[in-house]
Amino acid sequence: MTNVTEKIVIFRLADDHFAADVQAVERVLKYQLPRAVPNVPAWISGVIDYQQRVVPVVDLRRRFELPAVGTSEQARILVLGSGGEWIGIVVDAVTEVAAVAAAELQPPPNYFRGLAGEYLRGLVRRQEHIVIVLDPDRLLSATERIVLEQVAGATGGEAR
Repeated sequence: MTNVTEKIVIFRLADDHFAADVQAVERVLKYQLPRAVPNVPAWISGVIDYQQRVVPVVDLRRRFELPAVGTSEQARILVLGSGGEWIGIVVDAVTEVAAVAAAELQPPPNYFRGLAGEYLRGLVRRQEHIVIVLDPDRLLSATERIVLEQVAGATGGEAR
């Protein structure tokens, strides 16, 4: 019997560790200040140009209602494939890429530290940390995706 493993990219937000499936991560970029976009929810930092496309950037600290801090040298933007589009997420630091056995992934609770279980694929224990594995396709509601599409469309859709 084979033990199915998957690779996850583990990143830190405040004191919590999160992860996304490595297949969903298009790129890890050094943090750059996104261009501001007017009339968007507070958790949208703005947009960046990436591979001739305008990519909306979500500040996960704001999205998950964590205290705001200034960006550090370790801050990164993860470009994730989500619902056929790219979105960027701002994280405090990327800590590792890890292989985990599918059996280690525990089902998510209905809520975990204020996060609705619908955002989560599950939880994995890594050393002394619990890693919250996000589901990028569920990170945004249909309404929020429309907002992000409008943001990309209002800024030209393609990078100039």
